[in-house]
Amino acid sequence: MGCHQNPSPAGHKRGLPGSEYASYDNCPTPLVRSSTARADATDAPERGGRRRHRQPVPAVVNNAETSSIAAPLNSVDLAPTGQHCPRNSLMFEHLDTAPPDAILGLNEAFRNDPNPDKINLSVGVYKDATGKTPVLDCVKAAERRLIEEEDTKGYLAIDGLPQFGQLTQQLLFGAEHELVTSGRTVSLQTPGGTGALRVAADFLRKKLPGATVWCSKPTWVNHPKIFEAADCQVETYDYIDAAGVGLDFEAMLSSLQQIRAGDVVLLHGCCHNPTGIDPTPEQWKKIGEVVRERSLLPLVDFAYQGFGESLDADVRGLHEICGQASEAIVCSSYSKNFGLYSERVGALSLIADEPAAAAAALSHAKVCVRTNYSNPPQHGAAIVATVLADPELRAQWEQELAVMRDRINSMRNRFVEGMRIASPDHDFSFIAAQRGMFSFSGLSPLQVDELRTKHSVYVVTAGGRINVAGITPENIDRLCAAIADVL
Repeated sequence: MGCHQNPSPAGHKRGLPGSEYASYDNCPTPLVRSSTARADATDAPERGGRRRHRQPVPAVVNNAETSSIAAPLNSVDLAPTGQHCPRNSLMFEHLDTAPPDAILGLNEAFRNDPNPDKINLSVGVYKDATGKTPVLDCVKAAERRLIEEEDTKGYLAIDGLPQFGQLTQQLLFGAEHELVTSGRTVSLQTPGGTGALRVAADFLRKKLPGATVWCSKPTWVNHPKIFEAADCQVETYDYIDAAGVGLDFEAMLSSLQQIRAGDVVLLHGCCHNPTGIDPTPEQWKKIGEVVRERSLLPLVDFAYQGFGESLDADVRGLHEICGQASEAIVCSSYSKNFGLYSERVGALSLIADEPAAAAAALSHAKVCVRTNYSNPPQHGAAIVATVLADPELRAQWEQELAVMRDRINSMRNRFVEGMRIASPDHDFSFIAAQRGMFSFSGLSPLQVDELRTKHSVYVVTAGGRINVAGITPENIDRLCAAIADVL
């Protein structure tokens, strides 16, 4: 294959970022195979055993210098746009190492820490009282059933298991809700909540190219990265108060009221990540009114249903927003409430004013899926569908989910009490009022660094975010003593 290719569409250059070397599209001289490879190709047999005889590839003339045809296939020739390709130039040698992920990098540092008493409160994974991330009993029961009944490993449709999408809608809104029964809501299965967000980002970039995505300040660290990777413009609206322990609702409303009509506002459905601070039902109603009045498109990230107060209570904000807005996007995750972290189970739901518009939106979302991962994996979604569709397994799941939620909330209360004893001059009572797996501790970056270097306690630097689910009866006293030491 030569180096002269058809020009790429505008805005789709494939050169190396930060490098003077352009893509194959702009390379003016042919990429050359070695003489051995050319000879092999010339003498290769055609189908049926006959041999093909091709004319030898002529040598390439590079200015006044005649280049021999001996460049190996693993040596790719690239050149600045409009110039000849320099010989012996490699693509990857111009790349700098990417910075580690802010959160997953901490997890790696924790694994490498030799301290036997180390504590990891960084990554958002539920842990039981023994510090393990368990497999739920209802999940094991569903898997046994699936293994027994499964008779194919064929591809799923682009939008995944149909029953999974239907059950997701029912979990979000209830089986008899108008959004479900009218056909105004459509869903597709995705590889986790992150996959749902990325499909949503691609969909927005293609169908609403002028829209800006507004995220709370702060928000999950990966939110802006996902939308920026899809070439979406990202801005922030106010959320947390100056003390870093509560919601500045007036500032939030003021920010939302200034957002341009047609833009996208990303809201955390419950258990705000990273703060654990949620609006009240009355505040959700006012947020919904602003979304409607400003003609904003709400995108609700719903990753923790059931981890706040209950399955039903945690959807109050979602219902308020979707009741006010004619259109909405919901990104669901089953990583936390089913403990299916490694199975990557999520869903993207699109809500439209009319069923026909919802179906059209789904068709475009499916195009985004097809050009990304083509279709989703089956196993995790089949587990969720099996549990939600079976009354006995559903009841068992709700009981196990309540156990996880109650343990997190009990650890919040025990942490507040432990800090009252360890550091009576500092008030941590706000943590008991927060919900979900995460809380902003209010620790400074310097204090977070001291926790890690002096006590092998790992928390996220921004806001001193801690994963409350990582606190156990065994480590809570050491944790409180370590925090008191750095205050």
